[in-house]
Amino acid sequence: MYTQYSHMHSDLVISQSDGRPMYLQIMEQIRQRVAVGEWVPGEEIPSIRQLAVALRVSVITVKRAYLELEREGVIVTQQGKGSIVAPDPELSPRLYDQEFTEHLDQVVRLAALLGLTPEELAARLREASERLTAGRITKEIL
Repeated sequence: MYTQYSHMHSDLVISQSDGRPMYLQIMEQIRQRVAVGEWVPGEEIPSIRQLAVALRVSVITVKRAYLELEREGVIVTQQGKGSIVAPDPELSPRLYDQEFTEHLDQVVRLAALLGLTPEELAARLREASERLTAGRITKEIL
């Protein structure tokens, strides 16, 4: 079962079958929105209560996610004003690195399911990189 929340073209989805605590699912998705620029520095994010109601989770769950995100420097909470995406410009590289690591972990898991050796995985990664580089060069020429 999934519960979804839409906020300015961004959906947060909580999966009961995920296995990870719901607050971690919320944190991961907010980090991702910030990392890819969907939620920009200074942008107001949903209140704890709004998000809890929309996702059908407890206020405590969302509050825990927000407190952890604040500790990490992803969001800033202003007493009585709600929370915003942190204005810290140094935040993006750290978030991109974390996002990159999570995607690499998924790629390695998929490669294992396909029975690829580490060498085959490395070759496929080089091929993908070459395709992307060739595509960029082609667009620049045109």
